[in-house]
Amino acid sequence: MAKSQQGNLKAKSHGKSQQESKGDKPTANEQQTVSPIDGSVYVSRQHAGKELVNASVEKAVQAKLNWQATALDTRKVICQKAIDSLLSHKKEIALELSWMMGRPIRYSAGELHGVAERSEYMISVSDEALSTRTLLEKPGLTRYIKREPLGVVLVIAPWNYPFLTAVNAIIPALLAGNCVILKHSAQTPLCAERFYQAFHEAGLPEGVFQFLHLSHESITKLIGREDINYVAFTGSVEGGVEIEKAAQGRFIGVGLELGGKDPAYVRQDADIEKAVASIVDGAFFNSGQSCCGIERVYVHSGVYDEFIAQAVALTLHYQLGRADDPDSTLGPMVRTGAADFVRAQVKEAIAQGAVPHIDEALFEMSQAGTAYLAPQILTQVNHQMRVMREESFGPVMGIMKVSDDREALDLMNDSQFGLTASIFTKDIETGVALGELIETGTFFLNRCDYLDPALAWTGIKQSGRGCSLSQFGFDYLTRPKSFYIKHN
Repeated sequence: MAKSQQGNLKAKSHGKSQQESKGDKPTANEQQTVSPIDGSVYVSRQHAGKELVNASVEKAVQAKLNWQATALDTRKVICQKAIDSLLSHKKEIALELSWMMGRPIRYSAGELHGVAERSEYMISVSDEALSTRTLLEKPGLTRYIKREPLGVVLVIAPWNYPFLTAVNAIIPALLAGNCVILKHSAQTPLCAERFYQAFHEAGLPEGVFQFLHLSHESITKLIGREDINYVAFTGSVEGGVEIEKAAQGRFIGVGLELGGKDPAYVRQDADIEKAVASIVDGAFFNSGQSCCGIERVYVHSGVYDEFIAQAVALTLHYQLGRADDPDSTLGPMVRTGAADFVRAQVKEAIAQGAVPHIDEALFEMSQAGTAYLAPQILTQVNHQMRVMREESFGPVMGIMKVSDDREALDLMNDSQFGLTASIFTKDIETGVALGELIETGTFFLNRCDYLDPALAWTGIKQSGRGCSLSQFGFDYLTRPKSFYIKHN
């Protein structure tokens, strides 16, 4: 088991052409990672069978009591060592990320620095977050409330920020005394193996952290097992529905981070240059494949033309290219199907009257039938268009002109999602007051597309439920246990 958990951290292949790879169909128990760079099979892995799943769960169950009894200071040291181990391999990991999910190599290593920031913050607040709450004294009584770990936490992580999204749950779960089983996206399986390698090098006891490559059917069965005590899922709304169905009737916690259609509002008094820089980056970084990326923009009529002109000019500076090319600032989307989905949204919106501002021909690699897609800015859009309602998860943003704050707020709240929202203004007091009225999990003023680990990461509506990061994140990975001691 230990040997198979460590895995082979080498990609099986990225030398085959797309045509050759199409003939290499995976077996029934195999998953393949097709690189968006060139359509080749970058890595393949066998799905864990019933025997391996049973053994993994049993190891976690056997390990949880000893890990729970391990001093918090020891858990903190091991978690910090694991993060240091990840960072020591950042060059190799960055290249793996680029090949697996298409992020330009110049940006890939930055994700690990974000992992370090979040992990170190959660380590720093764990003493207070997990501390025992002692109540006011009463004669002859001692009363206190402890936070106990849940047991075995199943983390199901996505491909778009494969280390950042996973670490949001992994580190606080381990700090709280839980054991963790990680199921990573089939697009980024090496990330799970890198996590295991890091914790192995850090000296984490066997069974406390494991990973499994699983089919959808196996995930459903695993969630239904009585030894799984919490599920942390990041992914699509449809995926979240399936997770809830699998956990139905088990009365366990389920944390769901399901994405968004995040809006930004540019008021007439905003610093337009700074607003453009932040919003364009928030829309197109990672090829728009961010659950909190900017997809809808509302701009006051008084600065609308200026905003559009600057946003288009800045967007034209992007260099669309292979993710392993250091000159690329925009890589391919994760797969051709994802790019085709965005293409269809854009084409439909244009047919309904939307105006495109970016000539796709200026981005030579942007071609139908590939994962390469030029960024696009659309105006003359409305909320009847799919591009303004459905999560695009790609490099496109629609921009609408508004006449005042009330119109902007109504449009921002007119969505099935509620993950983050941003307002750009020099009037801080008014901006905060408007933020109080927005239906969202996180409100930004004069920035967007960012996770501060000190703040609770949470969503409303179809963006999910539960919470990670901040001190509040520990509440979902522990249970309160009350002690009432009567002294004779």
